[in-house]
Amino acid sequence: MSMTVPQMYGSLVFNDKVMRDMLPKDVYKALRKTIDNNTHLEIDVANAVAVAMKEWAVEHGATHFTHWFQPMTGFTAEKHDSFISPVEGGEVIMEFSGKELVKGEPDASSFPSGGLRATFEARGYTAWDPTSPAFIKDGTLCIPTAFCSYSGEALDKKTPLLRSMEALNREATKVLNLLGNTAVTSVATTVGPEQEYFLIDKEDFKKRKDLIFTGRTLLGAMPPKGQEMEDHYFGTLKPRVAAFMKELDEELWKLGIPAKTKHNEVAPCQHELAPIFDTTNVAVDHNQLTMEMMKKVAEKHGYVCLLHEKPFAGINGSGKHNNWSMTTNTGVNLLDPGKTPGENVQFLVFLTAVIKAVDKYADLMRLSVASAGNDHRLGANEAPPAIISIFLGDELTAVLDSIENDSFFGKKEKVQMDIGATVLPHFAKDTTDRNRTSPFAFTGNKFEFRSLGSSLSVAGPNIVLNTAVAETLSEFYEQVKDVPADKKDETIHALIKQAIIDHKRVIFNGNGYTDEWVAEAEKRGLYNYKSTPDVLPVFVAEKNVELFTKHHVYTESEIHSRYEILLENYSKIIHIEAKTLTDMVCHEFLPAVQETIAKSVDLASRKKVLSAAISVKTDMAIIEKLSGLYDDIFEATMQLKKDTETAEAMSDALALAKFYQGTIIADMTKIRALADEAEALLPAGALPYPSYADMLFYV
Repeated sequence: MSMTVPQMYGSLVFNDKVMRDMLPKDVYKALRKTIDNNTHLEIDVANAVAVAMKEWAVEHGATHFTHWFQPMTGFTAEKHDSFISPVEGGEVIMEFSGKELVKGEPDASSFPSGGLRATFEARGYTAWDPTSPAFIKDGTLCIPTAFCSYSGEALDKKTPLLRSMEALNREATKVLNLLGNTAVTSVATTVGPEQEYFLIDKEDFKKRKDLIFTGRTLLGAMPPKGQEMEDHYFGTLKPRVAAFMKELDEELWKLGIPAKTKHNEVAPCQHELAPIFDTTNVAVDHNQLTMEMMKKVAEKHGYVCLLHEKPFAGINGSGKHNNWSMTTNTGVNLLDPGKTPGENVQFLVFLTAVIKAVDKYADLMRLSVASAGNDHRLGANEAPPAIISIFLGDELTAVLDSIENDSFFGKKEKVQMDIGATVLPHFAKDTTDRNRTSPFAFTGNKFEFRSLGSSLSVAGPNIVLNTAVAETLSEFYEQVKDVPADKKDETIHALIKQAIIDHKRVIFNGNGYTDEWVAEAEKRGLYNYKSTPDVLPVFVAEKNVELFTKHHVYTESEIHSRYEILLENYSKIIHIEAKTLTDMVCHEFLPAVQETIAKSVDLASRKKVLSAAISVKTDMAIIEKLSGLYDDIFEATMQLKKDTETAEAMSDALALAKFYQGTIIADMTKIRALADEAEALLPAGALPYPSYADMLFYV
């Protein structure tokens, strides 16, 4: 008998219910205190938890455990150890200690460190994060952990994320208490990251070197049909895709990942999965697991899951929408306007804190979504612009205008929608529309940061968002804390008003895809970093270093290390793409063109012999066109090869990244344009790999 969804959900997670059932009451209370209040975990508590965790894991078929962590590769890492411990008589017992639970020692020398440590300094530590539940994956107990060097520097994405959550918790709680909300003792940020992805047939994937090595197609002419008919979006799921999605849901539910929504996206073969909100660090862990499970389950169904931001030119790429909010320990969403947003002081304080944070640190917001893959999306008419702005909608914008101008705000009444058919129900119309062109949109009780790339860890954007908002809340607190009680309301109103005046330039409710907005944003003084190498230096700008170090999210050396890693990673990605393109052109594409030319010449010659009446004019035109393209492609590829060799000799990391962005990508773009033109003249089956038409419309 198969399990029901409630029975299945969290069945492979050492969650609160399991801990409550298996741990002694005093141990459970001590562990909950650590989780809820960020207090130190005593070793005797860790030992008791380890015993229960091992027993539970073994009952569920686990033979090994691993400290599951997130190094600065953007992926997860794990080293597996078995539970076995030899005893006399040649037998073994299954053991797991509190020390093994709390701390691991993986080799840190082979992970990116950006110069934080020398290669010969191998020791690193993983430390248990009790706020994110352990789980079982492939017969292994996975324990979410932070990862640091021997000298204590964070070598991962989880540690700074937890620090940023603590910073926002501290500053938000102080502000709430100052506003008279003394029942609040903690504030957590919550995130629901929507995930877009492509599915293509595994056999097609295996034939394309570009997909294997880079995750995206470097060559490929558009088929006669793309996404222009808009028939794929929310379309009926094909049986094979539906079977994949069903199994993916079940595997995610077992891991306690609240997968909620699934549907076809705009581009052919593109789909989306959206979860329910969770605490930010848990949501980040869950998103990493989701991406891993997508790939694993896809393989079982004969697919490959592509998470690159732009696997196919000419159709939409994939993003990830980061739905972010703040919630108190008393269960209040601080970004919920309530019934009267104009009168809700608490909401307005936190709303304007976010507006100020996004405007003041828009450069960091843009940096947090920068990658070689995402450069293909941002600014195109499929994704938000590279310019960071906020969409609030008409009603909230009117509220802020009334505060700025000391005028009366009359709340709009809900309008009943009448669609015109009597049988259809009437329902209340929302007070504002949605804006999919905005990078940072208010959507009722949360902000949706829409600029993230699909393969990106959501840790980075949330580190920036948490820290920036913590800073603006800290500034608000300092302005109000010493004000006499009878002047407090007046001061808070003035503070909100001034924040609106100073930072309203970042609010834009229009179409972010237009050239007019680009010009308007420039007039407003907003940042417009068009590529990753352009924006990366802002990480080490003085104001941003000061932000992160003030709130103990990054040390200065950790900032500089990540800057170096991001620069190196960008250059490595483009370098691999350039070498892959050169390989494909020289060993696959040009030979296919050459063979087609040879066959065409042979055919034309035979036509001449057979009958002078049979025209060879068309054959000669194709031969001439393909021959010219062949020469142009070869010449452009040799230029790419030469420029790649030049890049290999460069040592300055920023100059190298800019060379790749300005020169190498231009070389690759030229080759692709020529090759795609030539592909349109080749007969079906001439290329040794599948075309766009083969991959996108036959799943």
